[in-house]
Amino acid sequence: MLKSLVERPGFRRLVAGAIAGYYRLVHRTCRTIVEPADFWEKMGDPHPILATTWHGEHFMTPFAKPQAWPAAAMISRSRDGELNAMVVEKFGIGTIRASGGRDGAEVARRGGVRGFIEVVKALRDGVSVLITADVPKVSRVAGEGLVQIARKSGVPIYPFAAVTSRRRRFSSWDRAVLNLPFGRFAVVYGEAIVVPADADAEVIEAKRLEVETAVNRVTARAYQLAGGRDV
Repeated sequence: MLKSLVERPGFRRLVAGAIAGYYRLVHRTCRTIVEPADFWEKMGDPHPILATTWHGEHFMTPFAKPQAWPAAAMISRSRDGELNAMVVEKFGIGTIRASGGRDGAEVARRGGVRGFIEVVKALRDGVSVLITADVPKVSRVAGEGLVQIARKSGVPIYPFAAVTSRRRRFSSWDRAVLNLPFGRFAVVYGEAIVVPADADAEVIEAKRLEVETAVNRVTARAYQLAGGRDV
């Protein structure tokens, strides 16, 4: 009976609303620190960017952008992804249901090819897209897909991190964090990473490593600003 209840769309929408409400509470009760403080001012009018952070550190990302910026997030087609998509949509953010993989067969199975096309189309339509940097099920290792999308679209990649001082970290593959209220909320943005349209395999790999290093750097800096510790 419980399984039947959980699988009902209406129940999942109710749960998604509760989760979104919880993260709004976390955001409202935390003191926000942004670095650089004038990041969005310097970005100017809304235009498409590729935003990336680590999986498991992504729960506070809806609060890391101005509401005026149209955005979508790439979310896997898994059962967990279904609930995540519902939560994201509660914040007025669109979803692209696909994920990457470690080889061509896995990318196809996960809808990565279709997702690639949809992301490029969204960027060309002026929508910014969030894609977590990790290779699926491999924490803190950036995948090539994000770099290929940047090459194809001509849109720069911006690494960022959105963390809280009060948090609980789990032992899942992505080291997922449950953000807690009544602390500090730190957002750190990195420099743009531009991928040339004519990038060969060597350049693609160099840019992948650049993304990995940059996301690690902004994440470490965000935790430094937020302070606190895992509980």
